[in-house]
Amino acid sequence: MDSALYNRDFLRLATSLVAGHRLADPDGTAEVRSPLCGSRIQADVVTDAEGILCDLALRANACALGQASAAILTQNAVGTAITEIARLREGVAQALQQAGDMPSCWPELALLAAATDYPSRHAAILLPFDAILAAAAQTKEKV
Repeated sequence: MDSALYNRDFLRLATSLVAGHRLADPDGTAEVRSPLCGSRIQADVVTDAEGILCDLALRANACALGQASAAILTQNAVGTAITEIARLREGVAQALQQAGDMPSCWPELALLAAATDYPSRHAAILLPFDAILAAAAQTKEKV
């Protein structure tokens, strides 16, 4: 285990995700899976007419990186526009590829920068973003 990647703050964040959390009446639900590592994230979302995320539940059957990323989104994403979630996903992806800075809107995202040297782990970090976006796409289909 690489201590630079799996430090105490990172592991505390990864274990903060509430297991099995579901929304009673989500607008959209999706499950995404990483073919590379097999991590799986399930998302329930509620959005308003303007595309703002009003409620969110994420469930992770994933490595600590996927769990930490899901925890960051769980703690910060409600109140954010789905379009902004998509921009943040791209910003995180670019930062992991060392093609830009990690987005600074949520300080916890800085913890994910330790994974830049581990390209095989990037998909697990992006998976929670993808799950939210896939669930939000379902809300558009219902309208």
